[in-house]
Amino acid sequence: MSGIGFSELIILFLIGLIVLGPERLPRVANQLGTWLGQARRMTRVMKRQLEEEIDLEGISQTIKQPFEQHTPHDDDTFSPQHDPAPALPTASRSDAAILPPA
Repeated sequence: MSGIGFSELIILFLIGLIVLGPERLPRVANQLGTWLGQARRMTRVMKRQLEEEIDLEGISQTIKQPFEQHTPHDDDTFSPQHDPAPALPTASRSDAAILPPA
């Protein structure tokens, strides 16, 4: 927990009893306990949110990674730069005279 031992805790209790008195000490201790509980809850919630954000960031990196690693090349058959069908010859004016009319 913290570096406070049993003897230091008793000394703090006695100082609080002398300063605050027996009527106010229980109320102050209760209020202190409430504040500490709220602080612990807030740190727990913040820790959980940070862990979720880190986990989501890791998942998004895992999803993006395969897409970033694949870069299309000229020899890649799935690349839009690569045309798998050979280009068909186009008819020129001189070829049109040889071909019969359709």
